[in-house]
Amino acid sequence: MATLNVFSQTCQPCCTIISPFVPCCNTNNYGYYAHNNSNNNSNNCKFQLTTHFSKSGSGISWLQNSSSATSIEYRRCPLYSKFPTQPADVASVEDLFEFICSGPLLDKIGVTQEKVADSIDKWLSYGRYICQLFQLNELYLTEPQKARVYHYYIPVFIWCEDQIVQHQSKFNEEDEIPPLVIGFSAPQGCGKTTLVFALDYLFQRTGRNSATISIDDFYLTAEGQNKLREANPGNGLLEFRGNAGSHDLALSIETLNALTKMTSEGIKMKLPRYDKSAFSGRGDRADPSTWTEVEGPLTVVLFEGWMLGFKPLPVEVVKAVDPQLETINKNLGAYYNAWDKYIKSWIVIKIKDPNCVYQWRLQAEIGMREAGKPGMSDDEVRDFVSRYLPAYNAYLPTLYSEGPSGSDPRRLLTIEIDEGRNPILAG
Repeated sequence: MATLNVFSQTCQPCCTIISPFVPCCNTNNYGYYAHNNSNNNSNNCKFQLTTHFSKSGSGISWLQNSSSATSIEYRRCPLYSKFPTQPADVASVEDLFEFICSGPLLDKIGVTQEKVADSIDKWLSYGRYICQLFQLNELYLTEPQKARVYHYYIPVFIWCEDQIVQHQSKFNEEDEIPPLVIGFSAPQGCGKTTLVFALDYLFQRTGRNSATISIDDFYLTAEGQNKLREANPGNGLLEFRGNAGSHDLALSIETLNALTKMTSEGIKMKLPRYDKSAFSGRGDRADPSTWTEVEGPLTVVLFEGWMLGFKPLPVEVVKAVDPQLETINKNLGAYYNAWDKYIKSWIVIKIKDPNCVYQWRLQAEIGMREAGKPGMSDDEVRDFVSRYLPAYNAYLPTLYSEGPSGSDPRRLLTIEIDEGRNPILAG
């Protein structure tokens, strides 16, 4: 194994956050940050960040009990952990190296202990960036924080970096290389949005120009939802947004086509965004003046959604789960050309029991209510999740056994998580 000549070093913070979480005029669904360090010297790092998530699901337990943690509000469910919360001091690089090598994802991403040793400086830098982003004290991380940073976010980022290198190697030097679209398929509330948020920040800090989109951005307008509901009377799965059929697929195709063509400097486009709070929570497409603008050339597009990669199944299979799924299943046939065919690398976050979605959502809403903020009642949570559970029960087994629609097994990373949303070793 390669020798680490820095094992005796004590970890030291190398960046002070000057002005965290100051609202900026430009925001998107995942946050906005502006660097003021032209020489990329982390000792002089200054950035501004504001999140733009819905009120439901605020509060992230693995961030708690940190001496410098600040509440961050996300538009989906928070992350909860079963790890103990006592401080897990990072006393030296050697301690951190051993902890990194104990992670459950290293084998999956093809990283050996030797590779970790050879790239320990990068691991330290990536960890420092994430601690800056979430305002964590990198010398006093709790076990959940330490695991989330070094067992989850950084390994996934390293895998994504490798996928970008493989993607770019297929083109000649003089070619305009389209951005790699990485799909994140994961049930609601399992932490995919926070993962994408962290990855997007790491890409920006390491010089990659990235864009983030969600399937939520492509929901039908309020008028379109009303028409869908009227066309499917009695089908509770299409009464509200969410299932296949409730998305503007033409807008999806237009957006993804445009993103894959952002290969040159000076090219700009606005990404559609959705306002879930409109019409008393029924939602509507946000005003285009509020859409996020991105500029080329893009290196990577992070595309996340709860039903990405779902494949239509034989009618008798879906009807056995829920007769209302028959229409959903027909609608799903058009989604490959609108979404999945653009995705060249996939991350699938796997759960053992779809009922975890209900528990995660319930935890989030209880937290909201306890904090004195509007939150759904237990019955409302049950009704909300019930509109998604039939699709989970029908389509997740095939997603897990065969991979997403049209995916290449060599470009697929499956991450199994526990009830605390932490990666675990596959059985």
